Amino acid sequence: MLNQRDIKQLEEKGISREEFLRQIDHFREGFPPLELDRPATAGDGIRKIEEQDIHDLAKSYDAAHGGFRVLKFVPASGAATRMFRDVFVWRDLLVAGVETESLLEAKPDAARFFERMHDFAWWDDLKVAMDKDDLDADHMLESKNYLPLLDYLLFDAGLDYVALPKALIVFHSYGRHIRTAMEEHLAEGAAYASDAHNKVPLHFTLSLEHISAFRAKVEKVQKSYEHSFGVTFDISHSKQKPSTDTIAVGMDNLPFREKDGSLLFRPGGHGALIENLNDLDHDIIFIKNIDNVVPDRLKQSTILYKKALGGVLLELKKELNAWMDRLDKGSLSKDEYLQAVDFAANALNIDRKVFSDDPREGSRVLRSKLNRPLRVCGMVKNEGEPGGGPFWVKDSLDGSSSLQIVELSQIDMDNPGQAALVKQATHFNPVDLVCTFKDHQGNQFDLRAFIDKDTGFVSHKSKDGRELKALERPGLWNGAMARWNTVFVEVPLVTFNPVKTINDLLRDEHQ
Repeated sequence: MLNQRDIKQLEEKGISREEFLRQIDHFREGFPPLELDRPATAGDGIRKIEEQDIHDLAKSYDAAHGGFRVLKFVPASGAATRMFRDVFVWRDLLVAGVETESLLEAKPDAARFFERMHDFAWWDDLKVAMDKDDLDADHMLESKNYLPLLDYLLFDAGLDYVALPKALIVFHSYGRHIRTAMEEHLAEGAAYASDAHNKVPLHFTLSLEHISAFRAKVEKVQKSYEHSFGVTFDISHSKQKPSTDTIAVGMDNLPFREKDGSLLFRPGGHGALIENLNDLDHDIIFIKNIDNVVPDRLKQSTILYKKALGGVLLELKKELNAWMDRLDKGSLSKDEYLQAVDFAANALNIDRKVFSDDPREGSRVLRSKLNRPLRVCGMVKNEGEPGGGPFWVKDSLDGSSSLQIVELSQIDMDNPGQAALVKQATHFNPVDLVCTFKDHQGNQFDLRAFIDKDTGFVSHKSKDGRELKALERPGLWNGAMARWNTVFVEVPLVTFNPVKTINDLLRDEHQ
């Protein structure tokens, strides 16, 4: 299957022959679906915290976090293509000669987009770009001459948004100035991710082709935001490692080859970012998607709950470390062992059935279960938004159940029982988490040891007119964190305001 040229390609990427064969097996065999035990609900896997306690936890975090190295980690690798997908459809229809009124009647989203085009925060930038070529954007909008507006929005004659990462798309207007998604993360990070010296570390994951534009924007705005918020930003970035790319195959499950005979590799999905996370050396790391931001007028709730999640993490970590220190000193007494099991089960959601009645044997299992990375994840009530959900998932080896964030692609929806459990779900994952991957002695865990490599999915793509299959690695907060200790906390929907499509920016929360 592999020739010498193929082997050299693998070596250059840092992919072992064993990993290559494992990926080929995934194409042939597929991924086993997860077996849901039950949905995680308030009181059964999801902590519902009273408002006063939320404020107390936030105060606790404020008082303590200055003694830790805190980081805000923002997955921002993707281009804004998906965000503008509908816009491309509308443009193609206009280019094909579809009458404007017919387009607006057939596409209500297009009608809303054009009717409120002046409400987008990037509208003034678009007007300036068109004015340079003696084009009047206001007149074109009024006369429904939409095609030039779309061309200047999307392509390099104007704003060139099709070539930008979502991080550099203008999201919000503040009257005399505007902010991109990246800038909103700076403003948010200044509120809860600073250290004792008012230094705010942020790390963005980027695609290689976007790094130059990202750096230029940071250089342009950083000093202004530091002056506004009285902090110093330490802004870093990384790109997905070539070793996390995955092989593509044809419909016969044999390696897909380019026209020159070389193997085709594709990015392995956001789950590959566990490698980027693994390279960071901080005590507390907040993770939040690039597009989930709001203007300053709505940040109060977001900041409050971010701090509260941090407070929960610090409380849990303190007790977890204390139990690990006791285990280091020798065997636990019967009473101590039972107390430790109560903590593991009640606070960390570790299934009691994994623990023996014998303190000596049980302590060995207890150590292995406690000595893991820890994440505290916000969960919002499901009101129809897309996203993975929180479930109790059965372990195929010992039958125990653990808390997992699960995507529909991981579930056998043809199984009536499993499909019924999905319908019973009450919450979903807004990608709002805080984590720590230092052990009780301050040593960093190797996060690669806690990945469930039997999770992932195969998707169908095409290249040069030929069909192919692509492999996505376990998602960052799904399979890549499957073996972490996990705590879910209910957070209000107001803290979740993603921008998945261009018209999401017209929601009240983004105006």
